[in-house]
Amino acid sequence: MGSVIPLKKTVNSSYLELKNLVDHKLIKVEEVIQKRLVSKVSLIKKMTDHHLSSGGKRIRALLTLGSSKLLGYELGNRDINLSACVELIHAATLLHDDVIDNSDIRRGFKTPNAIWGNQSSILVGDYLLSRCFEIMVEDGDIEILKLLSSTSAKIAQGEVLQLQHKGEADLIEEDYLKIINLKTASLFAAATRTGACLAGSNNKEKNLLESYGKNLGLAFQIADDALDYHSEKIIFGKEIGKDFYEGKTTLPLIILYQRSSALEREYLIEVFKKDKRTSEDFKKIIKLINKYNAVEESFKRAEYFVNVSKDALSIFEDSEEKRILQSLTKFSLNRKY
Repeated sequence: MGSVIPLKKTVNSSYLELKNLVDHKLIKVEEVIQKRLVSKVSLIKKMTDHHLSSGGKRIRALLTLGSSKLLGYELGNRDINLSACVELIHAATLLHDDVIDNSDIRRGFKTPNAIWGNQSSILVGDYLLSRCFEIMVEDGDIEILKLLSSTSAKIAQGEVLQLQHKGEADLIEEDYLKIINLKTASLFAAATRTGACLAGSNNKEKNLLESYGKNLGLAFQIADDALDYHSEKIIFGKEIGKDFYEGKTTLPLIILYQRSSALEREYLIEVFKKDKRTSEDFKKIIKLINKYNAVEESFKRAEYFVNVSKDALSIFEDSEEKRILQSLTKFSLNRKY
């Protein structure tokens, strides 16, 4: 399969600005996560320690903290607890994803399923979700409980929908967007809407914050999928060609299929019908991807969602929080550099 490439030293400044803005609370989020995952079962501790220490930028937690701060939430620790909850949902889905995808590497480290097996990974993922629901119940806000519960269901539906379309080189763009909306954007949207709920915002503000998160998530996932076909780009833990070898049809391949000749389309369909795709198959696909500028076009589509995301915040009063959150929309695209 593809090679793992390291992270470039510089990161988008808006991400660092948001992190610095709420860093004192993000530290407490990490403490809540560690406290919630305490278990007398030694294997659970080993696996959760390994899984959570392998990196990650805590984007979803930062979005919850940043959104609540934007709208004036100040008192109490609910933002900290619910940010931890959002991160636990994400961590659980990653454990399940790695089992489904039979992944060996994530963020440059061996995946828990590669070390301890699929059965343990599934069960520990379930353990994370159960801890998450404990936090929600203790918080006691029915609106947030419904929001995060339905989001967990959406993520699962997205996984199943992706499995349903596995190996379909002729997947239509509408179905692809439906998959990434469920799998990725729904949790981004839930993170930002949770922030608005914490601040006691009205429905209009909640809907706009949700739109901001959703479209940011769509741009984030499209950019990530595009990187899978761009071997010159540098991203930590990004396994080039991973989606291709797993038979996942993402936007670069959809654009390629839309633009290719009849013969090239037949070739694409045959390649994705295989049980296993080879490095030679990948090299040929990369040539076609480059021929039709499918990666560049994917980033253009992502930029559309970036602009929609940024515009969703336009009605809010100017503030440092607003400026940082609007700037963050470019982070999903700048990861390609």
